[in-house]
Amino acid sequence: MTSSVPAVQAAGHDSAGLQAVLLDMDGTLVDTEGFWWQAESDVFAGLGHVLDEKHRQIVIGGPMTRSVGHLISVTGVALGIAELSTLINARFVEIIGHGVPLMPGARRLLAELAAHRVPTALVSASHREIIDIVLKSLGPENFALSVAGDELDRTKPHPEPYLRAAAGLGADPARCVVVEDTVTGVASAEAAGCRVVAVPSLVTIEPAPGRTVVDSLERVDLAFLRHLAAAGR
Repeated sequence: MTSSVPAVQAAGHDSAGLQAVLLDMDGTLVDTEGFWWQAESDVFAGLGHVLDEKHRQIVIGGPMTRSVGHLISVTGVALGIAELSTLINARFVEIIGHGVPLMPGARRLLAELAAHRVPTALVSASHREIIDIVLKSLGPENFALSVAGDELDRTKPHPEPYLRAAAGLGADPARCVVVEDTVTGVASAEAAGCRVVAVPSLVTIEPAPGRTVVDSLERVDLAFLRHLAAAGR
């Protein structure tokens, strides 16, 4: 299994400036955002609360504490954040137990990065147990390391996840390109000083300095990432 423990020597110095590629998981590489909503809905339904679809846009992409805290506030359920988070994670694990669908272009991009030996990390707010399950579908050999939300003091939108990943790969954050699908993840990557490719899944993300927005991973390849890294210099 990959780990968030820094164990990689200095990243290769790409002639175009790209040292590493850091990728989000849910909604970016794997089509699981709907599974999270299903897990949350199932748990709250079991407690007698039907979640309104309008809350889906609010909880997407955020840390579990924020998402569950919001759902508690709108439902008034008596359980606490820690207990509900455990129930939701357990239900999510059940749902993804037979594998997860990859986003269009994900497998091709990972294969290209691996073929060219580009240092690559998986950076997710999900817990280690979930990441290790999803890696079976993504291919653990495609990542030098992975960073899990429950192994950090602060998760997205704080920059710690991407700073930890860059350090683990021996890379300068300014020479890393991050691929993300949510506003929360983009904020984390930009706060860490990385260039960002945003591939919005359910929530609109606007272009900004240092940020490129595309409609699919099928638009992203190594040449494209190298170009962004070079532009950042």
